[in-house]
Amino acid sequence: MIVGVGQTGIRLAGSNDYDFDMTESKAFISGCKGLTLTSDEKAFFAGERPWGFILFGRNIGEPEQIADLTAALRDSIGNPDAPVLIDQEGGRVQRIRPPIVAQYPNGAAIGEIYRRDREQGLRAAWLMSRLHAFDLMRFGITVDCLPVLDVPIEGSSDVIGNRAYGYDPRAVAEIGAAAAAGLKAGGMLPVMKHMPGHGRAFVDSHHKLPVVDTAFDELAGSDFLPFVAMKNELMGMSAHIVFTAIDPDNPATTSAKVVREVIRGHIGFDGLLLSDDVSMNALAGDIETRARGIVAAGLDIVLHCHGIMDEMLQVARVAPVISGDTLRRVKAVEAGFAKPDAADEAALRDEFNGMLAIA
Repeated sequence: MIVGVGQTGIRLAGSNDYDFDMTESKAFISGCKGLTLTSDEKAFFAGERPWGFILFGRNIGEPEQIADLTAALRDSIGNPDAPVLIDQEGGRVQRIRPPIVAQYPNGAAIGEIYRRDREQGLRAAWLMSRLHAFDLMRFGITVDCLPVLDVPIEGSSDVIGNRAYGYDPRAVAEIGAAAAAGLKAGGMLPVMKHMPGHGRAFVDSHHKLPVVDTAFDELAGSDFLPFVAMKNELMGMSAHIVFTAIDPDNPATTSAKVVREVIRGHIGFDGLLLSDDVSMNALAGDIETRARGIVAAGLDIVLHCHGIMDEMLQVARVAPVISGDTLRRVKAVEAGFAKPDAADEAALRDEFNGMLAIA
């Protein structure tokens, strides 16, 4: 599997360029500040050894630069297989945009195709993710943070809004499974979000802490259902939301009770559990306090996105060396990457564009 195309050419997963020991990695994922790595970032990554990296719009310049950056990130920790993540959903959450790649529709548009014709909707979800994989793998990006499995309710914050596939949890589960399958067919892995459900938030968790007062049984009959249906996926991301029926004092991301009783228990998810971005203001305290709460709650990986060095240092002070159940889950993720199928990219693009034209 190709995981990087930089100035030194193509690097293959499983190559023997490095002697890498996963037990040396720390349980966090980090962003970086710009289009290239600074000397401070290289030194930080080499010393603290995050498990993986994430890219945002600020890291996107032109195609060769993106590929060079992903290669440099992996080089900095001496691991040619380190996962590089991105949020490439389509719609307003699409970090790489035209003219580098096509502009893709949001989740609601896929959901609308599904409501008109179930099989066509599932095919559209698979196609869009398979096309994401064609786009992203060229740059050495191997993990896409989708599907969005949140089930919104009327009047809820548009932080999810049209990113969601719809209001029917069973439809969301079906579309989400098709989207995940498309990524995997292209050699990538998905990250389900936001566990155990972000759809009832009435404020944006980037800025404030949402509090949901819904009874457990109602949550179990709606919000949790897509995650139950996809519980065997290898990665999921937490929600910065308080569910008062489960833990009135802590958002899911820092709630050992939500993690133990709902995500691991009721939902039955035993995959690698990432936090949503530790920098989001739904979480209280400084970055080190937030990261400490994430680790204490039993999440596997602390996600820090902003590339701010002082904050990165705080996360690194708290993030443990990967071991125990987290190591087992990390190994399952690493074993989960498959060779891309032999699909014809041009044919799939024509099919997908034809669906959108009809819709």
